[in-house]
Amino acid sequence: MTRTFFEPDETDEFEAAVGLLTRRCLAWADERGLPADDTVLAAALESRHRSRDGRLAYWDTDQVRRFLLEWVPHYVVAPRDILEAAPDCLLTFLRYLDASGLRDPRGTAVADLSSAVTEAEYTAALDDPLRQSVAKFWTQTAADRGVDFDNRRAVENFQRDVDAGRVTFDAEVLDQLMARLTEPGLDEERAYTQPPIALPPAVELTEAAAQSILVRRLAAVAEWAGADGRPLTAAGAPRRPDARELAALLETGEDNLRVVEMRQVNLLLAWAKKARLIRTSKGRLFRVAKAAPILRDPDALWRRAFEAFFELGSTIGAPPSSWYPASMLVESFDEILPDVLNSMYGLPSPVPVVRLQESVWLACKEYFLVDDKGFREEAWRRQVDLDLVAALEALAALGAVELSHGAADELYSSDLDDEAQPLDSEAATRLLARLRDPDLLLARLTPLGLRATRERMLAEGRDAPLIGELATAPPAELLGLLAQHYPPEAAAVELSGWLAVPGQDVETLLQAIRDCPFRTRASATLGILTEALPDGLSMLRSLRADPVLGPLALTALLDGGDLQPESIEDREQLLLLAEGLLNLLELGGPEAVLEQDTEMAGKDATGVIEAAVSSGHPDAIGLAELGELVAQSARAHPLRLVPGNAPGARGRRHGHGKKREH
Repeated sequence: MTRTFFEPDETDEFEAAVGLLTRRCLAWADERGLPADDTVLAAALESRHRSRDGRLAYWDTDQVRRFLLEWVPHYVVAPRDILEAAPDCLLTFLRYLDASGLRDPRGTAVADLSSAVTEAEYTAALDDPLRQSVAKFWTQTAADRGVDFDNRRAVENFQRDVDAGRVTFDAEVLDQLMARLTEPGLDEERAYTQPPIALPPAVELTEAAAQSILVRRLAAVAEWAGADGRPLTAAGAPRRPDARELAALLETGEDNLRVVEMRQVNLLLAWAKKARLIRTSKGRLFRVAKAAPILRDPDALWRRAFEAFFELGSTIGAPPSSWYPASMLVESFDEILPDVLNSMYGLPSPVPVVRLQESVWLACKEYFLVDDKGFREEAWRRQVDLDLVAALEALAALGAVELSHGAADELYSSDLDDEAQPLDSEAATRLLARLRDPDLLLARLTPLGLRATRERMLAEGRDAPLIGELATAPPAELLGLLAQHYPPEAAAVELSGWLAVPGQDVETLLQAIRDCPFRTRASATLGILTEALPDGLSMLRSLRADPVLGPLALTALLDGGDLQPESIEDREQLLLLAEGLLNLLELGGPEAVLEQDTEMAGKDATGVIEAAVSSGHPDAIGLAELGELVAQSARAHPLRLVPGNAPGARGRRHGHGKKREH
């Protein structure tokens, strides 16, 4: 299908999609007199592909600024006039995504993105020589001298001229760029795809926040500190009478302990400080005056406490002693704990904590060099395990995690014999044995925890679908997302919610599929609609005679075994032939069509394409491209539907970012 999301290793599939989208967008823009350039279009797609979420059709203000102010100056090599036109070309591309139904509706509206494009200080970024990469520095220098990158001898001559000092360049800029080679690049590590989740109504989440033990205790700590404040010792701790009073108020059971031994009281004091509910000044502990509105809003207080949690590693974990340092988890708490919650996100059953402990220990060993395989490593590992449990208990008190005991779901042991899983054989064997315990500590995210974890993911630019968020999405955009990002069960629920909105019905969805300019996408969206509807098969059969959807319905019925080949009429056979070639054209490009057609039909290959072109298939754009294939083949010219290399090829005329340092 004409997808707008590819895994990082789907290089060929992504390149084919770039060729198709670039080709179609250029034609669309030409019909409307809008500025567009294949180099800029391909670079825009690549900037989104090499991002944390990888969604080609998802654009917001941050992504617009990243592309214009960072990606183009850093990577894109092209003549100056093309570079200067990049903002206008990007706007054309965004308008094309919207017009063709490819846009991700969760992104920013195109009208608002227009403002982001015009307001970006693009010219200043483009003129800043220190924003470019070393690879672009040399490639642009060569391009400015007219070097033909397809001519190896010309490239070698340029290199010799550089070595001989015959090429003028800014050595000071190059030195500064070389000095920054070790800095992180613009490529973002792709995050794991998250499943769609459902959340209770907002009012229920607010009620749950108000019931949080920790929320109530934090509010009590702030009120205890008060506007007048409480005196502190020279070490910055409450005096013992005050600490005892607070322990009794919070019902921690620590009334008779020394202040240093009051782990829960000290944790709550530290948490309240990190949440900016209390502060110290001139030897006293005060309630923060500006925190008053937060203290009256349990939901807002819960959210602030959740964010403050990740700064509490040294308080939650075991304190260092004179002979034993703080645990590895404490040292990397703010990085590892978010990953722990992300790994729990969207799972269908509670996670055995022993499974989390194995993963956390593996992460700790990546952060720190562990070269002692004896007693000390066992002690380190034991402390990491204990600190993780303490962290989960703190989250349980907040109401973000639910802890229980019981047997582990088979899900958590089924992959341990998979070669792709990260644990070594010894660790996997040990974990399998531990998972057989029928009374394991189990953990799962509560609805509050799911919401908060999702919000953190969204803030990081990750994709975290929420059931119900597409209830009013445009029909084409809805179906595109369901086909690519939703498993069948979740897609059915989301679609049911969409159809429940007045004025939104199945016929509207079918019309969106008819209007889709891509056959592969239309096929996928019709498939998800058929699968999600209770009477989907009956609907599919009724569409066999539809002038636009007929070829898609025929293909689906044949593939599903609901239609026998001998019952297909000659006219339908031609439509199926055209449908197959059009799909291949979109997925593999012109070369793939000609290669497969020649392999199957030999000397009659051109005739097969001509038959498809004259079949009466409704895809006028695709048929025109197939017709151009026949014409080009007859002229014995290279198969190019747009200037530059063939769509889907690895190289491109202006080098939109492929020429870079490694």
